[in-house]
Amino acid sequence: MSDPTLELSKQLIALPSVTPDDAGCQAILRQRLEALGFEIEAMPFADEQGSVDNFWARRGSARPCLAFAGHTDVVPIGDVSQWQSDPFTPTERDGCLFGRGAADMKSSLAAFITSLESFVAEHPDHHGSIALLITSDEEGPATCGTAAVISALIERGEQIDYCVIGEPSSSDTLGDTIKNGRRGSLSASLKIIGVQGHIAYPHLADNPIHKAASVINALNGIQWDQGNDYFPPTSLQFSNINGGTGAGNVIPESVTVTFNLRFSTETSAPEIQQRVKQCLNELGVRYELQWTLFGNPFLTEEAELVLACRDAVRDCLGIEAQLSTSGGTSDGRFIAPSGAQVVELGPVNDTIHKIDECVALDAPAKLSRVYQRVLENLLT
Repeated sequence: MSDPTLELSKQLIALPSVTPDDAGCQAILRQRLEALGFEIEAMPFADEQGSVDNFWARRGSARPCLAFAGHTDVVPIGDVSQWQSDPFTPTERDGCLFGRGAADMKSSLAAFITSLESFVAEHPDHHGSIALLITSDEEGPATCGTAAVISALIERGEQIDYCVIGEPSSSDTLGDTIKNGRRGSLSASLKIIGVQGHIAYPHLADNPIHKAASVINALNGIQWDQGNDYFPPTSLQFSNINGGTGAGNVIPESVTVTFNLRFSTETSAPEIQQRVKQCLNELGVRYELQWTLFGNPFLTEEAELVLACRDAVRDCLGIEAQLSTSGGTSDGRFIAPSGAQVVELGPVNDTIHKIDECVALDAPAKLSRVYQRVLENLLT
């Protein structure tokens, strides 16, 4: 007999929900939740880039509120000819389930649902309340999804106490890593301005590329902080440098350098911006600088939610989960500022966003049992 979590994972993978298209995934989830007595609220939001489907589902009104958060959208498939099987035809092969979204994060969504079905059947009068926040733009701009829903919930005074995000957090085996925070992400586009001229007459020009070399060296040498017990030191990485007119004998008028900082709770975005500005001013360069803050760092201490998740992994999988704040950003950056304890607990992440994305065939069922135990630990 096939496992119900694996079958639901396949059903979701078969829908080509390339961001921000939900492709019908949320309708499947909503139908299963309605049968469990959840009140479902569609919460679509739109901007100039288009509309995004989201929903908020809740069973009960008491606190604490334990929410599961996730996304139905997936990244583009890339070159389909490189896949061993069709990315939207869920395929079992070599002990794994293959398909776009298998790990990120349709098996987690399936595990949310089946864990809730089992938990509600056994504990129909559970303490507190259970909620789900599901979006379809996590892999895209992330402006009309979780961020917008959380803002609406805050505005009407609805509080999430605990939030489990189904992002693929595990490194080598399911449950070995729980993300209890993430670093902040701050990007900059720095235009260094010079004076264009003929290369043969450098005294009549001002080469911004030479100045960029000094700027890169200076910024690269800054020690931003020492990190702490949960975060490594803040890191700055340069990603692009663009300049020149296309001619080999022309000093350009400007050069643009882009860089990103992944920063810990030891440093704030305004502090970083001030230090960069100070560095540029000390170097005496003329510049234009634009910043984009993708998210501030967040951290959930080892309190109720972390303890409940580690206990669930230990009981269900027989391993000790390690805490980590590594990796990129997640929708946790929008949820944590609301006051919720937030963790990410999901499948192994070694194939996410890759050709032939996959999860172990037994991972969805195991993850469902872990989520059910988390519910039991916090709401019974």
